[in-house]
Amino acid sequence: MEQLVTSNFKLGIIAGGQLGKMLALAASNWDVKTYILDPDEHCPASTICTNYTKGNYNDYETVYQFGKKVDMLTFDIENINTDALLQLKKEGTKIYPEPEILKLIQDKGLQKQFYKEHSIPSSNFSLYESKAEIIKAIEENKIQFPFVQKLRTSGYDGKGVEVINSSNDLNKLMEGNSLVEEKVEIKKEVSIIIARNTKGETKSFPLVEMEFNHEANLVDRLICPSNESEPIQKEATELAYKIITKLGMTGILAVEFFIDKSGK
Repeated sequence: MEQLVTSNFKLGIIAGGQLGKMLALAASNWDVKTYILDPDEHCPASTICTNYTKGNYNDYETVYQFGKKVDMLTFDIENINTDALLQLKKEGTKIYPEPEILKLIQDKGLQKQFYKEHSIPSSNFSLYESKAEIIKAIEENKIQFPFVQKLRTSGYDGKGVEVINSSNDLNKLMEGNSLVEEKVEIKKEVSIIIARNTKGETKSFPLVEMEFNHEANLVDRLICPSNESEPIQKEATELAYKIITKLGMTGILAVEFFIDKSGK
């Protein structure tokens, strides 16, 4: 069957997972042509996009050449080659969210420093370059148990995160650039999705609660709207607004929060 497309606008989506598929489906309402880059030719978005390109989204040249084919670029995954995106932006390609923001979000250490700089509530943390540095800091009483170690890059869905409750858990420490933060006694995890356009206008969805499958480290159930109190919902919305505004970001951002057992 011939595909009827009335727009010549080409939207490039790096990675064709579930989010990429939903974005491509939404774009079809405006007759926007969608181009997908993904290493898996059977990825969810491959069958519903206008054009599929098989390729590694961590490879500079692959991302750069893909970006030259389209009018605007976005992505449905964090772990992609930002150097190629920065070059494409320099050459005039519109990319949302901005590559500079993605580069910050890819690094949990930079994220934490951003929170600290802008007085956004977050647990106390320190940065370390190796497992040996962390062990030395423990021996010097600079780190107290319990704590959480997070690799600064490449972690997702609970991967790259270890909870160290006592010296008996030190065998679980990971090698690599890490942040170590105080373990928070968690009551609940909630999140809010907020959008910001090129004019700086923002709009958010209601706060949702997340229940996790602790074996799979994945969300099992979402409760929307949240059952949390009005003050908590208001504070979360204001924090999400502050984060996306301070970032100067264009696009859609999911901001995830822990509510601790004291209600903070």
